[in-house]
Amino acid sequence: MTHTRLLGLIALVLFATVVLATPAFAEDESSGMFSDIISKGGAIGIVIIILSIATLALIIEYAVNVRRDKICPPELIDELEALLEEEEYQEALELCESEPNFLTNSLAAGLPRLNEGYTKVQEALEAQAGIEAVKLQQKVSWMLFLSNVAPMLGLFGTVSGMITAFNEIVRLGAKVTPKDLAGGISSALVTTFLGLLVAIPALGAYQIFKNKATRISIDFAGILEDMTERFRNR
Repeated sequence: MTHTRLLGLIALVLFATVVLATPAFAEDESSGMFSDIISKGGAIGIVIIILSIATLALIIEYAVNVRRDKICPPELIDELEALLEEEEYQEALELCESEPNFLTNSLAAGLPRLNEGYTKVQEALEAQAGIEAVKLQQKVSWMLFLSNVAPMLGLFGTVSGMITAFNEIVRLGAKVTPKDLAGGISSALVTTFLGLLVAIPALGAYQIFKNKATRISIDFAGILEDMTERFRNR
């Protein structure tokens, strides 16, 4: 899936969520949904809106950068292949050190152990590749963090609003009416809405990028195996 299609998918999910929720905020024809949400959401609502901006920024950043060709350009792989084929191992190591990324860092861990045999090279290479795979997964895990924090903040705002509503009941006693409570309860639920509005696309994006990161790690593992296969009988 290209990053353009990915962004389209996330945007579609976000749009669908907003459209489905629109009737809940359409008090009258003159009221704007988003201004209504912001006014009712309070400080917690503003924080969640900031998180939504961070989520969108991460989606764009990951769509652009979490790609195999972006992490390690094909021309760099070809250059490394050529150096290894010519047995220019020192030059290959220097190239890896000058262009740090998933593949070059892994290869740079194995090349210094050539004199110890193929098994030692593979052990060092696989250990470093495992570290790089974890780094890549950690990079996309920020999306999971946002998808978890946003609804929790929303729930916090809802609980806070319900406490306020119950305090109003205590204050007014028998004189309390549904109208006295409706505004407070509505405001309390807005934060839950905002939290879910961020969490739904963020969780979907996290799963997509997590799978993509896994595929990239597997692809690079295959490339590294092909590169080092020539050392088996060395």
